[in-house]
Amino acid sequence: MRTNIRTEADLALICDCDGVLIDSEAVAAAMLVRELETRWPGADVAPIVMPLLGLRIERVLEGTAEQLGKTLAQHDIQAIRTSVEAAAVQAPMVDGIEPALARVTLTKACASNSFRPYVEAALARTGLAKFFGERLFCADAVPRPKPAPDVYLAAARGLSVTPDCCLVVEDSVTGVTAATAAGMTVIGFVGGGHASAAQIEALRRAGAQQIFDDMRELPERVQRWTQQITQRTTAGSHQVGSL
Repeated sequence: MRTNIRTEADLALICDCDGVLIDSEAVAAAMLVRELETRWPGADVAPIVMPLLGLRIERVLEGTAEQLGKTLAQHDIQAIRTSVEAAAVQAPMVDGIEPALARVTLTKACASNSFRPYVEAALARTGLAKFFGERLFCADAVPRPKPAPDVYLAAARGLSVTPDCCLVVEDSVTGVTAATAAGMTVIGFVGGGHASAAQIEALRRAGAQQIFDDMRELPERVQRWTQQITQRTTAGSHQVGSL
């Protein structure tokens, strides 16, 4: 029997950007609704937009238009995306995230469904860039955005770790689905400005092993997972860590 004991050097913490690092989802949703209501007067947009958060903006717009029987020209889609990103990049960091990340000693990376220029700008403005350096993995660099696992698999390759050695923090069903499909352990965060009671059960159904709403808890959750992984003896194949 072959044993394989991991050390902290083999492990990584991967965070989504919007809704986990930056409290931008509520800002983005409000701008999406405003832009669509301007174009479609009288349409009840919000109930359709909110469940789609976490998808690429284009997918949110396409899904909303389809459900309402509406259409959007390509120039409208581009204009809305520009407006949403301009508003979201000004959002504050999630409460408690900076001291939490400072206490986590694992290698840290960001995996986002947004494009890299936006992520770089948001992290630089909030001062969170110092935790991630160049370890940013974004939707514009992979064939398929979340909920496909591509961006998380790219992160594992870029960090030279295996997917089962990654702990992911996600706030959306889209993101949890992606990380779970990549073979990573996922915990769901519901402390952002866009969180709702329905989100908790939805994240669990998508594969989140734990749900929390206070970033001050993150270092302890990471530590418990790290202890489980580093103490586990495996034979032949690896299993995704539980919390």
